Amino acid sequence: MMRLSWAGLRDRRSLFLGAVLTVCAGVALVQSSLLLLVTAATLDPPAGASPIARMRFAESNEALVAVLAVTLGLAGLLAVFIIASTFAFAVEQRRRELALLRIVGGSRRHLRRLLLGEALLLGVAGTVAGVPTGIAAMAAQAALLHRLGLAPDGFTGRWQGWVVPVSVGTGIVLALAGVLIAARRAARIRPLDALREADEVTSGMTPVRLSLGLIAAAGALVLIGLSPVGGAVGGQAMATSVSVCAVISLSLLGPALAGGLARLLPAGATGPLGLLAVANVRDDARRAASVAAPLVVLTGLLLGQAGAASTFTAAGRAEQRHDTRADLVVEGTGTPLTLPPATGVAATETQVPVALTTGSGDMAYTRITSGLVVDAGAYTRVHPDAGDLTGLRGAVVAAGPGADGFSPGDTVGIRVGDTDLGRLPVVAAVPQRIGGGASVLLPAGLLTAGQLADAPWRSFVTLAPGAGHDDVADAVPGSATLVGVEQWLRQDGAARTSSSNAVLVAVMGLGALYALIGVVNSVVITVGARRREFAAARTAGLTRAQVVRTAVTESALVTGFGLLLGGTAAAGTLLAALITTGAVSGRPTLDLPWTLAGAVVGCGFLITAATSVLASRAATRERPVTLLAARE
Repeated sequence: MMRLSWAGLRDRRSLFLGAVLTVCAGVALVQSSLLLLVTAATLDPPAGASPIARMRFAESNEALVAVLAVTLGLAGLLAVFIIASTFAFAVEQRRRELALLRIVGGSRRHLRRLLLGEALLLGVAGTVAGVPTGIAAMAAQAALLHRLGLAPDGFTGRWQGWVVPVSVGTGIVLALAGVLIAARRAARIRPLDALREADEVTSGMTPVRLSLGLIAAAGALVLIGLSPVGGAVGGQAMATSVSVCAVISLSLLGPALAGGLARLLPAGATGPLGLLAVANVRDDARRAASVAAPLVVLTGLLLGQAGAASTFTAAGRAEQRHDTRADLVVEGTGTPLTLPPATGVAATETQVPVALTTGSGDMAYTRITSGLVVDAGAYTRVHPDAGDLTGLRGAVVAAGPGADGFSPGDTVGIRVGDTDLGRLPVVAAVPQRIGGGASVLLPAGLLTAGQLADAPWRSFVTLAPGAGHDDVADAVPGSATLVGVEQWLRQDGAARTSSSNAVLVAVMGLGALYALIGVVNSVVITVGARRREFAAARTAGLTRAQVVRTAVTESALVTGFGLLLGGTAAAGTLLAALITTGAVSGRPTLDLPWTLAGAVVGCGFLITAATSVLASRAATRERPVTLLAARE
């Protein structure tokens, strides 16, 4: 059976080249993300660093690990999805060939073994190419992390010998999983299908596919409903997950949706060629859905995640502006600002990394997070929405605006550098913010001046009557900076936006490129498998140019279909983000990435049109009579 599988690959190498490419790119992306994740998780702090510096390094490294973990998960999702779509479509293009095998005596079991054997060979071929490609991808991904400021100096992925068998297993499993469902469906092909002159048009909607699509849709709706009650942290997580469920649902339901949408198109207004293109989409909805699937994934995830990130960042900026009462802001490190009473009052917040332990016994969990050392009265004067912090004195703590997993009445373990403060009671909680912030507030005096010697601080200054900027400037220590509160809010908002964009690019950058490869690959496979169809159209009277125009028009229709479904998936995440920001901050916020959306739409049509032109010209190069007379 493996010899037959090999013969099938050899005879259909142009069809299966795209499948090898998707396996190669998928293995490379997963391998790169995995190696960088392991490297970051085992990264040691710089030699000779102080205890506080080591904790700061651990805090930033945990953020890097989180980014790489999400990137790895996204890479795995994209690989499974795009490879499965590519393999299923490649199998669907061989219905008549597989039916011929049935008519000469092949059983369903033989067909399944044949297709799984081909998938195994394709998985091995894709993996052999994917392992060295993954090394190049790792270097590119590490360079991207450096450029975005998410990785420390000198960070680079370390090669691990064990990744080779992992990559081999990944490639083979992805290929086998991608073809498994298609193989079961192909095994049910009726032998008499081989006697038909035209391939049988199928809806592509099996009961299992329909059920899974509806379940994923229900999951997206549940996440939208629960996001406003999930709080700042849980709500954001659920909102960003909506587009994942929606993408899966709409891709599975794609064949049913493609046929329905095609019937709504005013094909007559575009002339005979437009009518033919619409008929092709309507009559082979499965093919249209398969081509559109990578575009649905690309558009839904990219615009959904970008829109959510932009919305939550905008909400954070609005929170910061609404919750800050001051005239000037001074920022520095080391010795804090001291103002003469005649100049004004300063509310100083000193930032320190904290090892925070929640839970107890076997359920204890320690993470490195951010803490603020504050004076309770001064903090509530600058942040009037903070609530009652009168109990924040002595050996106690309060839950900060970025707290998660603990609340007043709990006790948490606190360690700053080498100083273990033990288990401290949580006496108050600041309302959670969409924009996050410190996880824990520590009262002034809990840490010594020596422990805060190199800690960054920020002082919010409220001027006394008659005092001005110059009076405060005279008291600013060392290299500290002094700006007006409006300027500081603009700078803080720009920093939030830059950080959000950096994380988005790090997570989605290579994944979006992979999805784009899947889009191009789907178009090439589709057009390449239709050479006889194009030849028949030319013998019926169409010129080569008209056939190419029809293929490009059909490609534009399928592209629009994919963008529409992807935009619908992204809209689900944006809706969840809108209601989450309203529930948490009281101010519903929606910030749409119009520039990115325009770029995705423009590039989607441009790339698919260019690919369709090149592929259809190549597919119509031979004379029609030669193609129709040749064995398929």
